[in-house]
Amino acid sequence: MDIKRGGRMKAYGQFCPLAQATQLLCERWTLLIVREFIAGSTRYSELQKGVPLMSPTLLSTRLKQLIDAGVIKVSKDKGKSQYELTEAGLELRPVVELLGAWGHRWAQTKLNKEDLDAGLLMWDMRRSVDPSVFPEKRIVVQFEYPDAPKGARDWWLISEKGVIDLCLSDPGHEVNIIIKSSLADMTAVWTCQRKFQDAVNQGDIEVMGDRKLALNLQNWLQSSLLSRLGSVDQLPKLQWAV
Repeated sequence: MDIKRGGRMKAYGQFCPLAQATQLLCERWTLLIVREFIAGSTRYSELQKGVPLMSPTLLSTRLKQLIDAGVIKVSKDKGKSQYELTEAGLELRPVVELLGAWGHRWAQTKLNKEDLDAGLLMWDMRRSVDPSVFPEKRIVVQFEYPDAPKGARDWWLISEKGVIDLCLSDPGHEVNIIIKSSLADMTAVWTCQRKFQDAVNQGDIEVMGDRKLALNLQNWLQSSLLSRLGSVDQLPKLQWAV
């Protein structure tokens, strides 16, 4: 598939394929939007949850650029726009994964308070947890972040029949497990900077409720995919011809 130039992106004035690709992909937020598509987002509202600080106007602009470039395509489902990666977009998966893994290894510094976002953390958890770890019956895990901004301190992940749901308001179901943690500690666990059980043993994360279910929490929560990739011993090495 040929990549078409879309929008008004500033050109480098080079024929190098890397220059041609970065003209499109290195616009602010663009690769994060591609990351969201790779993670399974298909609707505008889902994309907004993955890039909450991005303005709606800029998000719409970037989506148009990606459509014009042939990276994504849009269709209508029950009157609402639904986006998906094209063949060209799907080929970006290893690029995004390797860049994320590199970032975990080499670019990640100590997270500042402004880098922490309870909504983004829980949204990433919701689409990454493994529902097969728990029984098919409804399992409710409540997260408490006392240091999060008001309105974002209590979250509920519901696992039922292989489906994960996320609630910011009490769903009214019986809670099986309560996890209490600072936002920084849970983010460190999610990004593979700490192990969940280590944080529990050191008293930074408190787990209450069904002890049998709690034993499987490490396998259920797993961690951020890109952080897991960055934690492996060896990353693929590209061979350059000289």
